[in-house]
Amino acid sequence: MCGAVRFAYGGKVGAAAYCHCQDCRRCTGSAFNVGVAFETASFEVVSGQPKEFTKRADSGNELARHFCPECGSPLYTSSPRHPDLVYLKAGALDDPALVQPGYQSWHGSAVSWSMIEPGLPAYEKGRGRS
Repeated sequence: MCGAVRFAYGGKVGAAAYCHCQDCRRCTGSAFNVGVAFETASFEVVSGQPKEFTKRADSGNELARHFCPECGSPLYTSSPRHPDLVYLKAGALDDPALVQPGYQSWHGSAVSWSMIEPGLPAYEKGRGRS
């Protein structure tokens, strides 16, 4: 969000995964996480130094969640189980068109309000006040 941490990538962009687990809801503050697979060999932090928080997930895997030390924005997740990949938070990408949905995981943990109702009022830029 603040631009203190920047990264570059020169590889093939993987599919986006929607994860509904409790940890992903908590780390994003939302109904689910959208992570895009990037190959570690082609990923580089070019400015700033992300902070990291490591926790054992419900799957039993250790996950390191990397975030901006200045504004706290979540940036990417890494895991010793998949050292060849990092999972960039979709919202951290400069180009949202790179996000190509692939699958959902921990769908049994999805909250009932994770689907946006088609009839819900929608505003182009924000809810205007009269």
